This record gives sequence, structure tokens and C-alpha cells, in this order.
Amino acid sequence: MRFFPLLVGLLGCASIGFGQGLPAGQARATKPPKRITILPVPVLFYQQETGAGYGIGGLLSGRLGTDTLTRASNARVQFWTTQKSQSLVQFVHTIYSPGEKYYLNGEISSYKNRLYYFGIGNDAPAVQNSNRSFLDFQLFIINQRVQKSIAKNQFLGLQYRLSRVYNLSQAQGRINDDGDAISPVSTNPNTQNYFNQDPRLDQRQRLNFSLSGIGPVYTLDSRDVALAASRGNLLDLQVMFNGGFVGSDYNFVRYQIDARHYQRIFSDKTILALQFLGQFHSGNVPWYGLAGIGANLGGTLYDNANLMRGIYEQRYRDRQMVSAQAELRQHLFWRIDGAAFLGAGQVGYDLKDYSFGGIHTAGGVGARFNFIRRDRVNLRFDYAFGTDPGFYFAIGEAF
Repeated sequence: MRFFPLLVGLLGCASIGFGQGLPAGQARATKPPKRITILPVPVLFYQQETGAGYGIGGLLSGRLGTDTLTRASNARVQFWTTQKSQSLVQFVHTIYSPGEKYYLNGEISSYKNRLYYFGIGNDAPAVQNSNRSFLDFQLFIINQRVQKSIAKNQFLGLQYRLSRVYNLSQAQGRINDDGDAISPVSTNPNTQNYFNQDPRLDQRQRLNFSLSGIGPVYTLDSRDVALAASRGNLLDLQVMFNGGFVGSDYNFVRYQIDARHYQRIFSDKTILALQFLGQFHSGNVPWYGLAGIGANLGGTLYDNANLMRGIYEQRYRDRQMVSAQAELRQHLFWRIDGAAFLGAGQVGYDLKDYSFGGIHTAGGVGARFNFIRRDRVNLRFDYAFGTDPGFYFAIGEAF
């Protein structure tokens, strides 16, 4: 069984107010003062492929404008390392400028990864398990977008993404269901690392490479709060042109649509959240650039980081991907909420390869602790079932 990262403590938070005090007897301004909340959190987790890990994360949340119409911005940072020398340093941000004239979103991350590699395609889990192999590599990501308001709740701009994959290293053998190496490693192809045998990979993809792309992005965002929306919609459309003209080793185009809807049902205490995500590619796409279903903890919003909880990170990957998920969020008492979620998705080389029998599903239940009421910042604890059941603990809702 694989144990997902588990947050085990809370150091506390500091609320810092900015602004000048008022002389005695002077009436207070009607506009609220600028405020930012700092939430530091220690992290401890265990995974079969990495061993025990430990580190610290944190969230900064607050409004940049003095008006009440500017939504709360947030920035998240985290660092962790593991017994087997994996590590992550990451900065993720969502920023609304005063008056929401500009919208900035992105991440800078540096990973030293150890992941299971299952191969490429929408194969049944039994076939995927037989392919499971360790894959060690380092990954550096810069993903930044800058958009300008063109109408109420509508933004248009550019996005740039750089992904550098390097220092690839493959263990000799494959891994069993308990996470242990299958031995002895011999000339039998069924016990050798599948990353070196996958027919969908050429030798160039087993070396260091960079993916670099730029393209237009349009966003309609009427959500009330970015981290935990209770009403509104998000429609995000982007096209990313990857090629040598921006330093990419591979030439391909990525098209992505992310559509979300949030509404209160029955009462103000119950929220229904829906998401559809489609990612489609043309051109020569290497294994890391493929679309994939499967969740991980702490990735960037637009790289499927919170998609299909209950399935291992990019367990199923291919050129075309369609997925959808729904979550019901219920306020219980005090600052405690409950949640139930369900997702479905499929990948394929072409859309014509899709079938009802090839749909993968995952779901689960969870609890929420509303730590920062002003900006509706939740600490999220989920148990998800699917191909790879496990626990998830993170800051902010999954979508």
C-alpha cells in the first residue's frame, strides 16, 4: 500500500495588519485595512518509494486592494526532503492586483523525484502493476502567467512554462505491490525496468531534455474566493506552443480547457463543486509532457495536481486526456466541514481510442478545518479510494 504525504502538525499563524493608527477621536475609515495572514505548517509523511519525509510549508493570504471587491490573493511555499534523498522546494501564487486590473498565477519549483513509472497508455490496472518500476529524476519548473482585465471577471494574457528534466536514473528491476524490488534481475524482460523497455519511448526521451512553451490564455473567473469558492464559475482556456523558438527540445502544441462551477444547494451550508478538465496534444510529445490523470500533493494548479485523488500521480498518461470530478462540501459545526468527492477520467493516443470500459474512477471523503475565516482558507484532509487508495493533507481545496 502507498501512503500519501500526511501533514501532522500546526505551528500557528500570525495576523499582521498594515496601516497607520488613527488619532484619538477621529472616525475610522470605512475601508478595511490591508491585512496579510501567515500560516506556517510542519510536514511529515511516508511513501514506499521515498521512505519517511519531513519539511515545512506555509501560506500567505490577504487582499492587496483596500476595496472589498478585490479577492484575496495567496502565496504558498513548501520544502521537504526524504530518507532516500528526494526533495522539493516550491513557490506557488495566485495574485489579484488592486481593483483586479491584473491577474498573476504560477509557480517556481525544484524537485528531486522518485516516482513509480507504469508506462504510457490507458491500460488496465493489472497490466500497469506488472510494469511498475522506479524512476529517479530532477525537475525544474517555471510556470508563469500574466493577464489583464478586459471585462468584469474576464482576463486575457500570456503564459510561459519551462520544464527541465535531468539526471534521470533507473533502478535495474521492477517493483512489486509492496514497493520492494523484484529480484533477481536477469535477462528476463518481465523483471527489468520498464522505463528502458517501453515501446512508446525512444532513446532521446531517456536523456535530459527541456520543454519550453508560450501561448495565449483566457480566463473567466467569477469565483468569490480562489482557494475555497462557494459560488461562481471558472473557465480557463489556453494554448501552449512548445518549440525550438523558445528553447524546447520538442515541438508540440498543448490545448487545455478547465471549466468549474460552484453553487450553494439546499442551504448556505452546502456547496456543490464541479470540474471538467481536458488536455489535448499534437506534435512530438515526450513522456513527461503527456497529459495524465492521478493526483499528487503540492503541484501547481494547472498541472493536474489535484485531479483524481485516489490514483497515483500520472499513473495513466497519453496524448489526450478528459476528466471530470464533483465534490459536495458540507458545513458541520464551528470551523469543521465535511466533503465527499468522485472523479472519472480517461487518456488515449487519439480521442477515437476512448471507450466506456476504459474510464478510470476514484473518490473519497474528507474533513476541512477553516483556519483563516476572513479568506476562507481551509486545511484539507481526505481519504481517497481508487487504483491507489491513500490519505491527502493540504492547504486549500482540491479545486
